Amino acid sequence: MNVRSQCDGLFIDIDNTLYCSMSLFAEVVKRSLNDPVMTPNHVAAGTGREGSASNELNYPSGIFVDVNLDLYVADCGNDRVQLFQPEESNGFTAAGRTSLTPTITLRCPAGIVLDAEKYLFIADIGNDRIVGSDLNGFRCLVGCYGEGSHSNQLSYPFSLSFDRSGNMFVTDSYNNRIQKFLLMKNSFALSFNQPRFSSTPTWNSNATIFAVQSIVGRIPRAIFVDTNNTIYIANQEENIIVVWHEESINPTKIIFGNFTHSSSLFVTLNGDIYIDDGFRNGRVQKWIAENNIFVTIMNVSSQCDGLFIDIHDTLYCSMSSRQQVVKRSLNDSLMTSNRVAAGTGIQGSASNELNRPVGIFVDVNLDLYVTDCLNDRIQLFQPEESNGITVAGSTSLNPTITLRCPTGIALDAERYLFIVDQGNDRIVGSDSDGFRCLVGCDGMGSHSNQLSYPFSLSFDRSGNMFVTDQLNHRIQKFAYLDQLCVNTSSVALSTYQSNLTKNSSIYFPNCIYSSSYYEAIQVKVLRSGLYTFFSKSSMDTYGAIYNESFNPSNPKENRLLDNDEGCRLHQFKFAITLQTSITYILIITTYNSVAGPFSIIVSGPDVVGLKNISTQSVIQIPYSSLVQSNYSLQLTTDSQTYSRDCRKLNYYYQAIRMNVIETGYYALSTSSNMSTFGDIYEDDFNPMNPFENLLSQNYRACSYQDFKFIVYLHAGTTYILVVTTSSPNITGKFSILTSGPNNIALDPYTQILTSCFIGQKCQFYKKNIGITLDDILHDEIRPHMTLSGQTILMKINTTSTMIMFVGGLINGILSIITFQSKGLRKVGCGIYLLASSITSLLTITFWKVVMKVIVTHSSITITA
Repeated sequence: MNVRSQCDGLFIDIDNTLYCSMSLFAEVVKRSLNDPVMTPNHVAAGTGREGSASNELNYPSGIFVDVNLDLYVADCGNDRVQLFQPEESNGFTAAGRTSLTPTITLRCPAGIVLDAEKYLFIADIGNDRIVGSDLNGFRCLVGCYGEGSHSNQLSYPFSLSFDRSGNMFVTDSYNNRIQKFLLMKNSFALSFNQPRFSSTPTWNSNATIFAVQSIVGRIPRAIFVDTNNTIYIANQEENIIVVWHEESINPTKIIFGNFTHSSSLFVTLNGDIYIDDGFRNGRVQKWIAENNIFVTIMNVSSQCDGLFIDIHDTLYCSMSSRQQVVKRSLNDSLMTSNRVAAGTGIQGSASNELNRPVGIFVDVNLDLYVTDCLNDRIQLFQPEESNGITVAGSTSLNPTITLRCPTGIALDAERYLFIVDQGNDRIVGSDSDGFRCLVGCDGMGSHSNQLSYPFSLSFDRSGNMFVTDQLNHRIQKFAYLDQLCVNTSSVALSTYQSNLTKNSSIYFPNCIYSSSYYEAIQVKVLRSGLYTFFSKSSMDTYGAIYNESFNPSNPKENRLLDNDEGCRLHQFKFAITLQTSITYILIITTYNSVAGPFSIIVSGPDVVGLKNISTQSVIQIPYSSLVQSNYSLQLTTDSQTYSRDCRKLNYYYQAIRMNVIETGYYALSTSSNMSTFGDIYEDDFNPMNPFENLLSQNYRACSYQDFKFIVYLHAGTTYILVVTTSSPNITGKFSILTSGPNNIALDPYTQILTSCFIGQKCQFYKKNIGITLDDILHDEIRPHMTLSGQTILMKINTTSTMIMFVGGLINGILSIITFQSKGLRKVGCGIYLLASSITSLLTITFWKVVMKVIVTHSSITITA
């Protein structure tokens, strides 16, 4: 290959094409090594003129071509890495401050390498470091301590390369050496757990007590759970560290020390423990696991309410009483003075100030998160920046939570925040929608779902959350529900994914919510046994399973089981035994017409077949205007009245005949400013007995505001729709909307009622009696209830009547005994017989009438 200048970068791609980056000519050229003749070079990138446009380069250096023939160029003079796709002259910025999502600022990048996952590794010459990318963006990898000649420093690194073990070799130009950096498969950054949670993680709101006061002492504060699920807790009263190894219920180790009132601790992967001893002794101690001794590792001027070690072995201490976070490198052989990481040492609320900093967390980008307790916020301090950014609290850029003295903080694998909101006695967390309360959401207390002045938290590798519950003197464990839903190691899993949309079927699951979208899924069972169904969605899902068929007009028909929140918050879970000989229908729905994606997971002895069998529901079928009708009517004080519930009088109502031309499902609904109530009757409606001819409950009737029906009607049958109100004496306008396979003719009519009825369920008139029994008792009788459920007046009346009846019986018996004497019969017979006849007549007559009324209304059976 003939070139006009030096090649600062050379590369051969998978097609045997040789590339050369000519920094002095602002170009990358190439030629195929398969050509037998050395033909002229082709331009791969750049115009030959220095510039910063998308098709231009400025001192291109290192290059890399991946298997897709994408060309990456370290565009040194423009402080960026450019990506040129095949046959494209315009590149786009893959790294640097002008990239689409900038997470790093480069200064004359020179060398570049991609790993197997296409993550970038760049020799950042001007910053004397090597940076790399991952899921969270770019971060500094080595040479992160500025220019120098120490083993952790670089000076003008020009290129880099990896061996097959992942160890990094760097040309350290101005130090005239090649540096080898070993790949640390296990670093300090991995000593704690950063679980990768689901999109909407949920924990059991009721915690189990992991440790009580007799073990962890009063007011426990410091806790750490490592990646082996070993749990470390500092007992402030006994000045000991209590250790539980994985799966241990009781402590497995106790470490005695000379520290006092420890508020924080941090454990590295080799088992060394860093513990706060600043309150009285002004230091941080390190317990060396190898020889079981304590040494002083850091001098501080107050207690460390938070301790943290970052990926570069820098130890951080948050000094709440000094309004500062300080740090020192553990790589320094001498215990040098600490450097300020955040805060000015003066209490304040400015961006560079803190007010009682407590918990701290440092991510892989060396971003420092501080719980700024008395400023009710979380501050983020980026490397070498003295001004922080409020990322949580009412003063953040997009506030979704109000904090009250936050004290503990952790980040998960996706960099979502989890915060101990001490003043509100809860734990809050963030996701793509902002912050929300996770546990302790029911206020301060000592119940299993409550916390009292929590201080810190830590996750185990399964995502379970451990919280120091200070004023309850205990450690609470909140189970991560997603990992409890199914044991994937012992069952067969079937997964179904779909979406509820505005085109999905609609029905009314109950009268509390409005119409809801749903999807019907046929479940084919290949092997009988116990199966568990659960959902995963950002929506509030509800699930039900049916035997053989599902009728949207009667959701209770054939329903075997249903659930709303059995696994995660707002997600259903239920277990049911299924048979191979039966067809099952699974219904998944939401509330109030919410739409969105969802997943169904079924676990059991074998996989199951899951198939969408939804059809359009009657209220959403796009009928033509010819089969949709809207009738406007009105209830007035001149409307007829009846007792809708056989308890209260004076419900105004309108009876409407419905002429059905074609058999099928019909939808009927009202629109009104009243609280309307509706019933459908077959053949006839009797206002004196509103339960007679009432259509069986195979339709939905909701007794709030506007009622809604989905009902199956037969052609040729007379139906009566009765529209009334939920409360008596209500009047107003209403309209009825009908839709279905054909038009329904609605014919409002007025009934002609007779004035006398005997023995009906609601009205009890008796001929030749001036006052009716209904006038006396109708407001007191409670229908369909036993005597014990009746009113006090009814109990008194019934008891009095029974006493009279028994008294009459006793009187009759005594009369027989008495009048066996001839003398008494002559003297007292006339008087007694007159009185006895009157008493017996009144008692028996009143008893029979009252009991008939009570039995009719209350279904009471009385045996003598």
